Amino acid sequence: MDSTVFDDLERTLGAEGPIPAIDRLCSGLRERKEYGNLFYALLLKKRHELGVLPVPTAPSQSLPPALHTQYEDAIREAGREIGQLFLNEGDIPQAWVYLRMLGEPARIAAALDRYQPKEDEDIQQLVHIAFYEGVNPRKGFEWILTRFGLCNAITTLSSQDLGHPTEVRQACIQRLVRALYEELTERLRADIERREGKPPAGRSVLELMAGREWLFEDEFYHIDVSHLGSVVQMSVNLGPSAELDLARELCTYGQKLSPRFQYAGDPPFEDRYRDHGVYLAILAGDNVDQGLAHFHKKADDADPESVGTYPAEVLVNLLLRLDRPQEALEVARKHLARPISHPLSCPSIVELCMRTEDYRALAEVARDQGDAVHFLAGLLGETGSPKREARAD
Repeated sequence: MDSTVFDDLERTLGAEGPIPAIDRLCSGLRERKEYGNLFYALLLKKRHELGVLPVPTAPSQSLPPALHTQYEDAIREAGREIGQLFLNEGDIPQAWVYLRMLGEPARIAAALDRYQPKEDEDIQQLVHIAFYEGVNPRKGFEWILTRFGLCNAITTLSSQDLGHPTEVRQACIQRLVRALYEELTERLRADIERREGKPPAGRSVLELMAGREWLFEDEFYHIDVSHLGSVVQMSVNLGPSAELDLARELCTYGQKLSPRFQYAGDPPFEDRYRDHGVYLAILAGDNVDQGLAHFHKKADDADPESVGTYPAEVLVNLLLRLDRPQEALEVARKHLARPISHPLSCPSIVELCMRTEDYRALAEVARDQGDAVHFLAGLLGETGSPKREARAD
């Protein structure tokens, strides 16, 4: 900083007093866009107004208790102002430093939504704020997909520690399904045009594959089969949507591949594309009873010693998604009643009994398991505890 600034501040303080000197400091920092220093200058100003030690980096806890609220309000006001100044300059990471401190992400989320990065711009910081810090995860995931590629996006979304809400994760999976589907249709069309000498009329994967078994001759495939398998596996988290239908077409494409590239999955999805296709059809409302029978058989056939209980857990979760809690309880009683050492991926029998208010079932299962506590809880629940009766009134 120019040494004349210091001389000017000292001169102003001596001639006009503290307030004009502080105002001069703040205006100079604004003009030079030294917003980080301006934040502390604004705190210095508030400390002077309160008549306490003016050093802005001194701990606020050292202030008299009666002044805490006023000073905390000043910190928030200064943080908002500095955050907005950085936003006005297009510096989202620096703005986030201040607005994160205040727990106010809305303006950052809106700025990320509007931001259009340059072609060669390093956006790692923006991706971290948007996706990993959860400020605007949908925008962040879009950048991961478009800037770092499908493989990176799949790896990112496969992580179990992201902590994003279900609806955000679903939106990211939808975007992933659509991106892979678009890549597949583009490559199918190019392959067909190359071989047939003209652009095909079909637009969807199903239309493009119809009557063209030669597309898969010589073990040919059009997209990375590991990407296909991963996206299909993630698609079971989708609800009814256009992307669910696209995922079903991806399953149909997968079933056409050479068996060498139809890598086996874990039960109940051993036949990866067929089994996932059946699952997605159920979610879409097609052949529901037939599809459920498919997964009932898998749960029945699974050897608990070698396969474990995951096929039954998948079926329980599927029935709950179909709003069939009583059927889910019946499956759990059949397959999940014995002591299980690993954490379940579906609600426990106790939870299912509470959802269905089938406390007799809870008592019966608890008796079989030698669990006197839940046995008595089931009996009390069946006869009606005082709390349940009070709610009924």
